[in-house]
Amino acid sequence: RHNAMDSSARSGLPGVELLSAQERTNYPLTLSVEDFGQALGLTAQSVPSLEPERVCAYMQQALHSLTDALEATSDTAVQQLQVLPEAERQLLLQTWNATQRDYPTHRCVHQLFEAQVERTPEVPALVYEDQTFSYAELNAQANRLAHQLIELGVKPDTRVAICVERSPALVVGLLAILKAGGAYVPLDPAYPSERLAHILADAAPNIVLAEAAGRAALGDAALAECTVLDPAALPALPDTNPSVAGLTTRHLAYVIYTSGSTGMPKGVMVEHCNVVNFLAAMSSAPGMASHDRLLAVTSIAFDIAGLELYLPISQGATVVLARREDVTDPIKLQSRIIEQRISVMQAVPSVWRALLDLPEPTLNLTALCGGEALPVSLSAQLDGMTQGVWNLYGPTETTIWSSFLSLSEQRNTAGSTVSIGRPIANTRIYLLDTHGQLVPLGAVGELYIGGAGVARGYLNRPTLTAERFVPDPFSEDAGARLYKTGDVARYRPDGNLEYLGRNDEQVKIRGFRIEPGEIEACLTVHPQVRDAVVV
Repeated sequence: RHNAMDSSARSGLPGVELLSAQERTNYPLTLSVEDFGQALGLTAQSVPSLEPERVCAYMQQALHSLTDALEATSDTAVQQLQVLPEAERQLLLQTWNATQRDYPTHRCVHQLFEAQVERTPEVPALVYEDQTFSYAELNAQANRLAHQLIELGVKPDTRVAICVERSPALVVGLLAILKAGGAYVPLDPAYPSERLAHILADAAPNIVLAEAAGRAALGDAALAECTVLDPAALPALPDTNPSVAGLTTRHLAYVIYTSGSTGMPKGVMVEHCNVVNFLAAMSSAPGMASHDRLLAVTSIAFDIAGLELYLPISQGATVVLARREDVTDPIKLQSRIIEQRISVMQAVPSVWRALLDLPEPTLNLTALCGGEALPVSLSAQLDGMTQGVWNLYGPTETTIWSSFLSLSEQRNTAGSTVSIGRPIANTRIYLLDTHGQLVPLGAVGELYIGGAGVARGYLNRPTLTAERFVPDPFSEDAGARLYKTGDVARYRPDGNLEYLGRNDEQVKIRGFRIEPGEIEACLTVHPQVRDAVVV
């Protein structure tokens, strides 16, 4: 708007009377620039739903950034200009990411268990059917196998595959690999042999722990060049804790495979320090007491099995290992919960739904939900029938869970799903746009996760690692990285995150992370299929 004369000059014209005026807009947003000759005036208008005061604050900050950049750094990309007012930027960057907590940075995962063995050697650590193992007994068995693995050449970062049916030998095997300094590669014997063979070829372990079920699932061809040990057949070796030279918390604890968009599973490399921080955070909230009995129902091919197995035995509690048939039958699962006096259980929402659909559901326990979106209706049912409900969120690449929400403390039912809460200890979450800039409060952005849980990367996939694990521009720590999740979310006014879905084709079904591209690749292998689309 070029104003050749001001209002006082106009009002002095013969025959002209200046009337008052009110300007309105039906557009979501308008910006008028008034040219006063020696100055510019800016008038912004927006519809009420866009919160006009906030819109104007963003525009003012953007214009300040623009003029500063034009004066000092004129080659700055427009998308990198600062739009958020400083107070909001501090809220999103610092206030809601103030998660710093002390945790045992000098200890590996198995050392947390060993310390608990010293404190409570006779307390039950593991229960399976009619078998009970004290902390001392479980530790001794794992140590004997660990010494054998060390004799066979296992060192820090050595990958050891384990393909064992749900049993005490499974837990012994996992602990033994960690104690020997190795990183376990978990394989579920119930998975298709082709998938197991691919993972075995990609991870390329020299040693595989497998009993009869594991051997049958993997097949002789896949095991031809591997040393195979049965973790149920323990050697006559010392039962003392082994000491592994050079082992640090930056060495690998496990390599776990997730679905890949190119058609092949990809192995996520997780270090001891990642898991130890996670366990320390979970021991505080949701928490784990020595009297707790946790029912472990998750396949070891899922990283969330790490919470079920390691959190209880690092806190003096008891792990009750469910049989495979318990997990797939809601009636048997409820019976196991009652018989074993279970006080904590972690499961995907579909499992909780199946339990609640029983004629007389009995759930006198703390319910941990994760793996897929938790519907508000299901959360309300659970909240009314349990001792407490926690909603948990996190990708494998940032170590099991990265955010949590206690429904007893926060019953925010806006939307169709429950909020995923706030970041756990020593974890930072940012919502960024396509240019890597923070989005305004309430706007939708891609979820990036930083902090102590960020994994090392993908095994044998340096290009994909560089694409998904990016430098953290908000951290002062050298080498800090963010994991680019592909999940989209927004902040609610109270600082809790609302998960909104994906920015790609990935889906979650009963907690399984599935890339349609992997299924498409499988279909097009068939000679009569030229193209395939999976929806």
